[in-house]
Amino acid sequence: MFKQTLAGIESFIDWTGRTVSWLSLFLVLVTFAVVVLRYVFDSGSIALQEVSTYLHATIFLAGMAYTLQQDAHVRVDIFYTRFSKQTKAWVDLFGALFLLLPFMLFVSWISWVYIADSWSVLEGSREAGGLPGVFLLKSLILVMTTLLSLQAFTQIARNIETIMHSDASNEETND
Repeated sequence: MFKQTLAGIESFIDWTGRTVSWLSLFLVLVTFAVVVLRYVFDSGSIALQEVSTYLHATIFLAGMAYTLQQDAHVRVDIFYTRFSKQTKAWVDLFGALFLLLPFMLFVSWISWVYIADSWSVLEGSREAGGLPGVFLLKSLILVMTTLLSLQAFTQIARNIETIMHSDASNEETND
């Protein structure tokens, strides 16, 4: 049951990341349209410019957990690459438990009022002709913290499994 839950969470994060990645293509097209409108037709659209901001935020905020899952985040691998699988598991476990999860809790806590205030007035763009739904954009902060926390929990479980499996292998070797 526990492994199925972990697999389900990881499958959901994988699906989310792959789905959000398609927004990158749309972002390129929207940015191209903004540039063509501005420099070829000497025209502009505040709403279209804000679409690119919304897309950019969605890609990054909703895609962070997928990036972590794929181990594609930026890491300075001076020591880490030389570590054994078990040592890497310890480092990743420590990072998820004592850095990532507390930080996600902190970000959720400090952004809660910010997002709630935005929802209370159904905040829209401050620009004339801008997009409504800024409150939805701000809600992506909580989506990010939730997805990253879920991914952290799956990594914690996987790293504990790696550590315990390595310990069991070492005990069998020593016997």
